[in-house]
Order: sequence, then C-alpha cells, then structure tokens
Amino acid sequence: MDEPSALAAFAALSQETRLRIVRTLVRAGPDGMPAGALGEAIGGATSSRLSFHLTHLEQAGLVISRRDGRFIIYAAVLPALSGLIAFLMRDCCQGHPDICAPAVAALACSCEPEKDDANA
Repeated sequence: MDEPSALAAFAALSQETRLRIVRTLVRAGPDGMPAGALGEAIGGATSSRLSFHLTHLEQAGLVISRRDGRFIIYAAVLPALSGLIAFLMRDCCQGHPDICAPAVAALACSCEPEKDDANA
C-alpha cells in the first residue's frame, strides 16, 4: 500500500460509524452481510446514512459490494486492511524485533483452521 492509499483509508476510518461498519464486516468474514443486517448491527442506521458511509469506504477500497437477488451484500476487503496494517508496521523494527513484538502479538489470529472431517 502506498501513502496516498493509506491516507484515504485512514480518512475513511476516522469517522465513528465507518469504523463500526468495517469492524462489523471484518467479523462477518469474506461472505459479508446484507445492507439491512449491517445497519441493524451498527445500531439501526438509516439506509441513506448507511449508504453515505459505505460509499466512502468503497471509494477508499476498504469495502466491496455485490448484488445477490434483491439484496446488496457488503464485505470488508481484507487484503486492503492487511495492507494498511503492513503499511503502518513496515518500518517498525529497524533491526530490533522486540520493539514490534507487542504489535505483532496483538495481530495474532485466535482462529483455529477448520479441521477436515476426514482427518479428524
């Protein structure tokens, strides 16, 4: 991720509702969620308010949308979010990994991969 892209992403995330939207979509995973459910999950946002914020997030490359029948499904662009974190951490250690250890530990995923039923 380059600096202009990072600035656009940070600008989009610097608003409370948009940050809530992204965090909710990250929890929803790659399948995303319908706009109505997203609005309810962040506290009952009106469709026009939600649309306004989602447009900002899409323009920043942090959210994508797709149509599924009558629904619009929104999902976080996880590679973009990973790129934003990598942009922040790129110059962290400068030869001293102990400096970045707390940040790296905070990023550790607590998710366990699903076991294949045949190998369980």
